[in-house]
Amino acid sequence: MPHVTYLGFPRIGRRRELKRALEAYWKGESAATELIDTAASLRQRHWQLARDAGADSVPVNDFSLYDHVLDAAVALDAIPARYRTLHDADPLAGYFAMARGHQRGGHDLRALEMTKWFDTNYHYIVPELHAGQVFHARPEKPVAEYRQAVAAGHVARPVLLGPVTFLLLSKTVDGSHPLGLLDALLPAWLGLVDALVAEGADWIQVDEPALVLDLEVGARDAFRRVYETLAAHSPASILLATYFGGLESNLGLATSLPVAGLHVDFARAPAQLDAVLDALPDGRVLSAGLVDGRNIWLSDPATLLPRLETLRARVADGRLWIAPSCSLLHVPIDAAEEKQLPGDLAQWLSFARQKIAELRHYADAVAGNASAVQHLARQHEVVAQRLTSPDVVRADVRARVRGLTPQFSQRRSGFAHRAAVQRERFGLPALPTTTIGSFPQTDDLRNARAAFRSGKLDAAAYEERLRDEVRRAVSFQEEAGLDVLVHGEPERNDMVEYFGEQLSGYAFTKYGWVQSYGSRCVKPPIIYGDVARPTPMTVAWSSFAQSLTERPMKGMLTGPVTMLQWSFVRDDLPRADVCRQIALALRDEVHDLERAGIGIVQIDEPALREGLPLRRADWQAYLAWAVDAFRITAGGTSDSTQVHTHMCYSEFNDIIEAVAAMDADVISIETSRSRMELLEAFTRFRYPNGIGPGVYDIHSPRVPAEAEMADLVARALQVLEPDQLWINPDCGLKTRGWKEVGEALRGMVAVARAARERLPA
Repeated sequence: MPHVTYLGFPRIGRRRELKRALEAYWKGESAATELIDTAASLRQRHWQLARDAGADSVPVNDFSLYDHVLDAAVALDAIPARYRTLHDADPLAGYFAMARGHQRGGHDLRALEMTKWFDTNYHYIVPELHAGQVFHARPEKPVAEYRQAVAAGHVARPVLLGPVTFLLLSKTVDGSHPLGLLDALLPAWLGLVDALVAEGADWIQVDEPALVLDLEVGARDAFRRVYETLAAHSPASILLATYFGGLESNLGLATSLPVAGLHVDFARAPAQLDAVLDALPDGRVLSAGLVDGRNIWLSDPATLLPRLETLRARVADGRLWIAPSCSLLHVPIDAAEEKQLPGDLAQWLSFARQKIAELRHYADAVAGNASAVQHLARQHEVVAQRLTSPDVVRADVRARVRGLTPQFSQRRSGFAHRAAVQRERFGLPALPTTTIGSFPQTDDLRNARAAFRSGKLDAAAYEERLRDEVRRAVSFQEEAGLDVLVHGEPERNDMVEYFGEQLSGYAFTKYGWVQSYGSRCVKPPIIYGDVARPTPMTVAWSSFAQSLTERPMKGMLTGPVTMLQWSFVRDDLPRADVCRQIALALRDEVHDLERAGIGIVQIDEPALREGLPLRRADWQAYLAWAVDAFRITAGGTSDSTQVHTHMCYSEFNDIIEAVAAMDADVISIETSRSRMELLEAFTRFRYPNGIGPGVYDIHSPRVPAEAEMADLVARALQVLEPDQLWINPDCGLKTRGWKEVGEALRGMVAVARAARERLPA
């Protein structure tokens, strides 16, 4: 019988217990011991849940208080010098200082950079290294979690981030190549392996997702050196885990490495099945990623059973493991919690617990278990019903997509003409100031939303509460001196969920939380049917806010690619077609805002870079439809309507032409943590449109000094023309508090005004 396992599990808990424990600790409302106890309890609960669902073994050290890449850096003692004093005195405070920044007790520490984990919406903390870096093994965390699992009676497999992927994901501050540190890193990393082996671990999972990327010769050589050294050094059985795509040109490399087992993603890249089986050496364990670890749809036995039978014909059961394609970090915990979904949707879903149970049924069925065979037969009927359900198909939506022409993607005039018309309309000063959209959502506001949803607060009272919050946001912005205002978005729970709730074809869970970073959790919508906009979604709130001020008010929308990327997307239509449906729905909203007198519309696309395929050969096709979807959304607007977009935590060098092709009048980007490094792509390309590089890191609770923001503005003016530059924070302010936001934005406005005075006449 195949061995059933999984690569990792969601950390946050069914009711976001980890989020609440983290935020209570950060606020000083609970002690470190309470946070540590909560973490231990969650691990214990999740291992047992997986075992009860049918897992034969469980991974350990996949759990993290903030981020597993940061954990790997700490385990290798890759702690930048500026955090060392704090970390040595209080390791937990030092750990969170690297993740979030730290501004108390005589310390003023900026957080490390943060970016997307491959092509997911999970954000990891970027390790900061330098030539001559010294590493040491700090195995306490993985060893402690392995001990905990074994003591609870589980067959446990420690998980380590592989050294090559770790270095490729890192940043060096001196321009040296991270792989140049491999010789220094390897002894420390082997020390982690040694400590786990000494504790009794026989199998160790080593995650090397970089093996699904286009690799340079140096990286390929690094893989060989690492795993040849490891094989000679340690008796541990290594499961080399790859995921998020196919091995393709790296298949020969991966199968040549001297490891005991190889995990391959057959959900994202099913076409590689035969090639992997042909290349797999005799005696090697194959962990087959059969069910999709990144989406929430029940798998179709008619598709997976033949694959499993092919695997069993070529790989003996003793060497065949079956698992989700990747860690289950990217899906919610339990679909059985969802009691209020429309139609038959609930029975179509498979979250983390269900995916492990599915694998158990597959393993039992191929072993001849009649009950499992019957269960999978019923499962196929359910999947077939979804694919033909009238709830998912709308003829009018599909006809509108078929009717798209190139004209839908065009503005009326080129940027130079639009810019002149917009200068005349808005009369903004040089270096105009604005924010990205949201303002702080206080506990009072969240409580009001919860009371409204539970029926304890009626609609009229709730709307008036929201209006008060809009008045507060507008009044504050006028007092602070911002030039282009936003309404603050108090009515919005999440930038995708808010719109999805008002679009047909979307559904929402109650407990379907997924970690984005740290304590930040989102509930991705489920796109299960054709998408359309029944009624305007934002016009009333933007119009009300504009009525409170003479200054320009931005209408705020989430763009079609982000609405797609940050949702669980139906798998019965091409993603490009789903994105075009969303774009047409949002286009209607843009035109309604324009007709209502809203002259500036921001269409946020933070997920555009995230959606880029991992292999360069696939980029052009993706960027073509993704950029077109944005242009459909903004297309047809008048020259005097200024279209903004926002992107955060993205590398732009490789996609700058596509960003330019979006033809937004102004783009705002995250640059404060990277100290304006991300502007290099725009300056090399000579990007002609407006740019707002962030000068205030909103993902950290620290308030930047004016001198710090002024330095960033000066750096931006070294490479941008003054008439291009906007001054704004990195991202929305929803997660911050009013006090820190007030201090930071007043400082930002003061910095912008001082910079204006220094501009040549």
